[in-house]
Amino acid sequence: MNKSSTVDLVVVGLGYVGLPLARSAASAGLRVVGLDRSRTVVEGLNSGRSHVDDITDAEVGAMLGRGFRASDRPEVIAGAAAVVICVPTPLTEHGSPDLGAVHAAVADTATHLTPGTLVVLESTTYPGTTDEVVRPRLEAGGLKVGRDFHLAFSPERIDPGNASFGLENTPKVVGGVTADCTKAARALYERFVTRVVEAKGTREAEMAKLLENTYRHVNIALVNEMSMFCREIGVDLWDAIRCASTKPFGFAPFYPGPGVGGHCIPIDPNYLSYKVRSLGIPFRFVELAQEINQRMPVHVVNRAADLLNDEGKAVRGSRVLLLGVTYKPDISDQRESPALAVAGNLRARGAELVYFDPHVDDWTVDGVPVERADDYLAAAGTADLTILLQPHREMDLGLLADRARKLFDTRGRSADHPRVVKL
Repeated sequence: MNKSSTVDLVVVGLGYVGLPLARSAASAGLRVVGLDRSRTVVEGLNSGRSHVDDITDAEVGAMLGRGFRASDRPEVIAGAAAVVICVPTPLTEHGSPDLGAVHAAVADTATHLTPGTLVVLESTTYPGTTDEVVRPRLEAGGLKVGRDFHLAFSPERIDPGNASFGLENTPKVVGGVTADCTKAARALYERFVTRVVEAKGTREAEMAKLLENTYRHVNIALVNEMSMFCREIGVDLWDAIRCASTKPFGFAPFYPGPGVGGHCIPIDPNYLSYKVRSLGIPFRFVELAQEINQRMPVHVVNRAADLLNDEGKAVRGSRVLLLGVTYKPDISDQRESPALAVAGNLRARGAELVYFDPHVDDWTVDGVPVERADDYLAAAGTADLTILLQPHREMDLGLLADRARKLFDTRGRSADHPRVVKL
């Protein structure tokens, strides 16, 4: 199955997963082309501009210097030794898996597939997708997997904003349709990843990703539910977690918050529960965790209302400052951020909203712009209530506690202070 190729790797989808993959492969000396349907993304990258938090313009420039180029023409697939699909897999408005981008990427790949190509799906999905959805489309033209081309699944493990673990030093799981497919995928990733772990097959590799994030989802829901009653029984949950974390075995710390955001935790477990429900089996752990985590923004707003009431104020007419509206600290990514639900509920109850986020210049909630504070400390001094939703490193929490009239810390990051209340 040897193949003479003009390109070592085509990365389909140049978002927060695909662009770091292209960067790592290019840095290792591979000839890389990035394929994306967005002309704006393609033109920006070819001009040396990054649209991803973890990739700087200088790094894009270095990629271009090593021969990288971006394209919106799927014909580039025909000359590639390997094609890795890294497109989004969101949910439909009804909460079901939306594989539209995967279908489109696979259709492009099938149209230009040539013998000897390795195709890898990295987009998170339910077990069985690679074999039941991707494989038939790729084989429809007459080429057969394991004989004419290789096919594998490798779950992405990109953690935006993580300075300690990136693509190169995070173990890469690969599972192929055949043993030779697994070996081919392993050979690709070993060129730029320190450790590659072989799964038994594509389904096990697909399940590994869902297991990782369902584990987090369920445990976050556990501490979120605990946060709802610990205050009532006089327990500082944050201190309890600190103490429990000293146990060197059998415990991993998780922390409550205003909700869960990003692509992985709010979305990935739904792919697993979708597959389980198709078997007629209830998946009660995930469904309960989803229910708990989804109601946390309302819980935060109810707590905020109580704090204002303690000061003799109603939510309606009160000025509420929201600090940090991204889904995690120190990045600009707002996907599925719980700040949206918190703001929407506060606005519905008549609050006057203002926000500050050093990574977000403009913010709209339900299509309506929210006023942006230029100075978060000054804004906290005039707001009736300040709610810390995301503790970006640019914010001095000590000064914030001193300046705020009342600070509601939903992340438990502030030191004890008379004007600070934790979730």
